[in-house]
Amino acid sequence: MEDAAKGPSQIKGWGVDANPNNDPTFPMKKRNNGEHAGYRWERPPQQPVNVEILHSNERPNLTAAFGTSTPPSGLSGMIRRFAFKYSESSYGHWLPLMLADRVGVVEGLLDDLTRGHVPNLFGELGGKAAWKHNRKGVVTGVVVGAVLAAVAVAYLRGRRDDR
Repeated sequence: MEDAAKGPSQIKGWGVDANPNNDPTFPMKKRNNGEHAGYRWERPPQQPVNVEILHSNERPNLTAAFGTSTPPSGLSGMIRRFAFKYSESSYGHWLPLMLADRVGVVEGLLDDLTRGHVPNLFGELGGKAAWKHNRKGVVTGVVVGAVLAAVAVAYLRGRRDDR
């Protein structure tokens, strides 16, 4: 991520709602200015930064508190670092983040397997609840999966016999 964060005045659209005369709720909302009384607060002390934190390039600094349980790592971390180079209003930010989530799932499964733990995919993906509440859908999915697997095996065997 770039070290030089943008200042609010450099961000297109920042503060667009600051002018009360340009309020999209104007004719419908009755203003009494009492709603702004609680808006002033002292910023909490900054949480210490002891792991890599990815934050929006539209913010000049870190938020006072943030999560540190899973810092970016591996391929999913590389994808996340790439995503945070783009504005939150662009697909270049959100699509890579969604991809990084999927890659993170695969990384987690591989990590479990390398540690000798076989994950309970049926339970973790809600198989018990699906069986209880949507038994027909589960059976349909299993039958369709078995048919597709059988077709794939037959096709591959047929190609092997042709050689």
